[in-house]
Amino acid sequence: MAERIHLHLISDSTGETLESVARASLARFEEVEAVKHFWPLVRSTGHLDRVLEDVAEHPGLVVFTLATGEIRNRLEAGCEALGIPAVSAIDPVVAGLSIMLGKAATARPGRQHRLDEAYFARVEAINYTMAHDDGQGSENWNEADILLLGVSRTSKTPTSIYLANKGFKTANYPLVPERKPPPILFELTKPFIVGLTTTPHRLIEVRRNRLLSLAQTPETDYVDEEKIKREVAEARRLFADRGWPVIDVTRKAIEETAAAVMRLMNREEASQT
Repeated sequence: MAERIHLHLISDSTGETLESVARASLARFEEVEAVKHFWPLVRSTGHLDRVLEDVAEHPGLVVFTLATGEIRNRLEAGCEALGIPAVSAIDPVVAGLSIMLGKAATARPGRQHRLDEAYFARVEAINYTMAHDDGQGSENWNEADILLLGVSRTSKTPTSIYLANKGFKTANYPLVPERKPPPILFELTKPFIVGLTTTPHRLIEVRRNRLLSLAQTPETDYVDEEKIKREVAEARRLFADRGWPVIDVTRKAIEETAAAVMRLMNREEASQT
């Protein structure tokens, strides 16, 4: 039986940081079922009092990112009175930066989410990525930051969208047997091109599940083992011939694949400086 706990995530901003911290931390514990109580945009004592009522009703760990002293102090005092632990998610990092920079941090709720140039760049990246999914708009590929290549069902689209949310204009193109890629692919100068691959066995599983979800017969060339082996081999040969880096997505989550793409791109940029 999984152990069940309540986890209260309290933020004076959107709470995205807390979501990431909670997800990464919970992954370190097996057989734990967390009931998340999500409280974003907590910027008044009245709102906080309602949060504390829920904390009292469902005791559990409190994790917070609160910049305003009054609300933070009230939360910590309330949790102490209830005998419930309260942990700041970013205090150690802020303290370290304060020491390194020799200055105190400012207390501005939601500052990291202000509508600055980075925000609008992210919106532009998302719009570009959605318009250049699955080989669309190849004439504009030189505007991309990243171009993902791979056979069908190698997580190109979800990885592209994840990268777009990080601010990277990402296009992707499916490699299809007996169909040559557009000539422009071999003339590109800007985008960082990465090949995505997986094992034939895993590809068969994913494609079968895809066909079943669409109420289609799973007995087609799309899932033929020998043809899939050739398909994967041809894609790998193309990547090797062009010197494009390759990421095996067989056992990777989308976040891990995107992180690997960004690491490779940073390494490439560093080598050119």
